[in-house]
Amino acid sequence: MKISAFITVRSKSSRLPRKCFLPFGEGTILDHVIKRCLYFGLRPIVCTTDLSSDAGIVDIANAHGVEVFRGESINKLMRWRDCARKFGITYFHTVDADDPFFCGDEVKRSVQCMIGGGYEMVSPSESSSKGGATVGYSLQTSVVERACLNTDSNTDTEMMWSYISQIDGVKSVILDEPASDMLETRLTLDYHEDYILLEAIRILLGAFASRSQVFQLLQKNPSLAMINAFRSDEWTAIQKKKAFKN
Repeated sequence: MKISAFITVRSKSSRLPRKCFLPFGEGTILDHVIKRCLYFGLRPIVCTTDLSSDAGIVDIANAHGVEVFRGESINKLMRWRDCARKFGITYFHTVDADDPFFCGDEVKRSVQCMIGGGYEMVSPSESSSKGGATVGYSLQTSVVERACLNTDSNTDTEMMWSYISQIDGVKSVILDEPASDMLETRLTLDYHEDYILLEAIRILLGAFASRSQVFQLLQKNPSLAMINAFRSDEWTAIQKKKAFKN
């Protein structure tokens, strides 16, 4: 069976407004992420909110003929849970629309780790979590169900891992770093400088560049990574602040 990739996306964003609709090659950032999922043989399910502002996201999903789910706008865990219920999915991988050069091979390695090790959650590798944006979370739907028990629709679960980690007896692990081509450059999309770097990579390597190709490009051209490097500390501080609230 193909791995279900929940493309988690909404148009509301404070630092870079409507970033999923930014031009990226022949379409938008969201178009690109959908096509990249298909390129790697994943089953993309666009998982967005029921807000009217996200109707354009549905239009893009429909244009590609991929499945789409609309649910809770604040409680991301509930949105994932209800999406999994609708499509009868027992496990899935999260693909953020913020991460246009995620690695499909690392997604598959993460899911294999979860199934082979009997885990309920496999978190991204440390380099990916720090901004490398290589891979998302592999999750059993059952653990998402349990995490939702003590929340309601108004609970902001953006930092979803902190809710799952609080579950008694949850079996989870952090994905080992890849054997090669470990990326520490900031490759997630939150600021205008991120967009400039990501667009430069797309122009130089193409939409379906492998992480190995991206790694080699950045190794040979270290000045590229300086485009948005100064944003890393600010982004990390925001992530820690959000996690602390939970």
